[in-house]
Order: sequence, then C-alpha cells, then structure tokens
Amino acid sequence: MGAVNHQHLRAFHAVASEGSFSRAARRLNISQPTLSQQIKALETRHRAQLFEGRRRPLQLTPIGEELLQLTRRMFATAEEIETLLDEKVNAEGQRIRLISDSPVHAARLAQTIMQMETGIEVEVQIDNSRNTLAHLLDARADVGIISDPQVDPRLFYRPLFVDALAVVVASGHPLAGAESFPLARLAEECLLVREISSKTRGAMESLLNAHDIVPARKIELHSRETIREAVALGLGVSLFFASECPPDTRLCAIAPDAQPDPALLTNYFVCRSEQRRSGLMRMMIQAVETMPASIPRHHAIKTPVTEDIL
Repeated sequence: MGAVNHQHLRAFHAVASEGSFSRAARRLNISQPTLSQQIKALETRHRAQLFEGRRRPLQLTPIGEELLQLTRRMFATAEEIETLLDEKVNAEGQRIRLISDSPVHAARLAQTIMQMETGIEVEVQIDNSRNTLAHLLDARADVGIISDPQVDPRLFYRPLFVDALAVVVASGHPLAGAESFPLARLAEECLLVREISSKTRGAMESLLNAHDIVPARKIELHSRETIREAVALGLGVSLFFASECPPDTRLCAIAPDAQPDPALLTNYFVCRSEQRRSGLMRMMIQAVETMPASIPRHHAIKTPVTEDIL
C-alpha cells in the first residue's frame, strides 16, 4: 500500500485538533476544499473512516481517536527535532501578526521584537479580549497579549506584566493632586465606564463589588478616547489601567486606596501550543522575558499626567 502521505496526516491532525474544517484550513493556510480532498484521500487510500461525519461538532471514529493520539506524538517529536536543529532563527523577511487588547503593551512588545531582530516585520492589531483569543485559535494571528484569559489547552501562556488601576479625574477635580483616591468617594461620583466586554470595566466592577460601592451615576462610553474627553470636560471620573493613562495635562491619575485581585491585573503573552517550540516563537518568548514584569510606579501614576508612558 505504500507509505502514509505526511501531508494528509497533517491535514487530519489539524482538523481533529481544531474540531473544524474551516479553522484547520486557516491554520494550514490552504482552502477548505483542498483540505477536505486530503482527508478523503487519506481515508480512501487506507480504507478507514476517520470521522463520523462532516457536520459540526466533528466526532472521531475509534480508529480516528487512535490516529489522533499517534499524530500528536508524531508532530510533537517533529517540533522537538526542529528545535534541536534550528538553534539560530533566521528572522529576515519573516512577519509576526500580533493582536492585543492593550495598545500600549502591543507597542512595547513590537518595539522589543524589532530591536532584537531588525529583519522581522510586525503587524499589530488591537481588539477586545474575546476577539483576540478567537484570532489566535483561528490562526489569524500568531501571538497575542491578553488579560484574564480563558484557560485553553490549545494555547500557551506566559505572564507578561502586572498592571494597576488608577482613578482618572479632571485637573480641576477637588481630589486632583491627592496622594490617593478613596474608593468610597466613587459613591458620590458619575462613573464613566467602557463596554461590558472591556477588561478595564471587569477589573473596575470587581473592585467596586468587593467594597460594596455603587456610583451615584454610571455612563457607558465605548472607547478610551471618548472617556478621556468626557473626563476632561468634567462629565465624570473613570478608572484606567495605569499603563494606559493618557499623557494629558487636563487630567490627573490618582492611585486608589485599594486594588482588585492581581489575577485581573496580570496580562499574558499567548500563542498556540503547537507553535511554542518553533524557533521564531522561542525568539518571541525571549523578547517577552526581557520586558519589565510590572509597570514602574513613577510611570504608572502621575499627578498631573504630563509624560509619555512609553
């Protein structure tokens, strides 16, 4: 019957691992019809049905389950061989697609990468946490920066930095210039918040709930820029991650007298598990390890904010 076609095995492994033909096709950078043809050719050549059907959710047959266990070991071993032989990454002309829910730290990581490897190209996309994870899993991005991620065995996580919350007020606010902002004072304020899926809002609401604080009023605005302008106009106050406090003389960022659970302030470098042993991804992880693990306090919160935090 001849040797098993390696390309067909890779196609099967991608579909079985992803549980989706469309996601597997994006992961392998081939069309879905081509992927389906490769799976069919594998099944026909070896007279073995590997999937119960083609409709979602995909279910493996018993022989498909056994084959998946073997291909996992096979491709893990192939990655280890690649790691052993590829000690030096040739980054010239390579492109990294970086997606993040934090513009500041996406820029910092991009800067670090390009300083380490001048020949590499970096494409940066900013999106919310949910879409960041979806892009990584669908292979529409190579690496991501995300806070409070959902643990998924298909992804590899490395802590990147720990942030803090800051209360942002207009420069004419009675507490502008104070050493700290008492959280209880928010019960008297109009609080400007991001959309419900925002990681900033999640950390803020966790902090307020922990201290049983209900703002006098709450207004939802869907971008950092809009909230910044609204605070400057005196419409209300807000909470920003300290690393994202805008350099604006109209505003003051003040450390609150309490912080939420550190887990909500920790951001992670994330990539697909299958990629983490590749030479290029090892270079990325090395770049992450050279970055500060926390935000220096004199950069994180200033009163007023007049210095670029990058």
